[in-house]
Amino acid sequence: MQKLLVMKKKFDVELLPEAIDFLENLDEKARDKIYYNIKKSQFVYDDDLFKKLNSSIWEFRTLFNNKSYRLFSFWNKTEEKETLVVATHGILKKTQKTPNKEIKKAEEIRKQYLDNNIKNK
Repeated sequence: MQKLLVMKKKFDVELLPEAIDFLENLDEKARDKIYYNIKKSQFVYDDDLFKKLNSSIWEFRTLFNNKSYRLFSFWNKTEEKETLVVATHGILKKTQKTPNKEIKKAEEIRKQYLDNNIKNK
């Protein structure tokens, strides 16, 4: 008799408006590949899919048709949800190194998001 392997999702993902806009402006195949990689990263730890950039910012990573797509993200643990990863915004990466200004932008969005959530409680 075969055993059924059930994998547990490690976190949920919330896309902020700028991340949604980024994804909606991509061609369908690139967008589908990014969504597939996000979903996969919820179940399997893989640095090629979801990588820590600094103490608070992570990136969902997708390579598709020789183009590197990045969705910047951060972790947010709340009472309602065990673990939530919030995607701030995305870029089509043109260089080997992740631009510092994009990491700083993700940090600022994170700060605003967390401040708003504290105020709304």
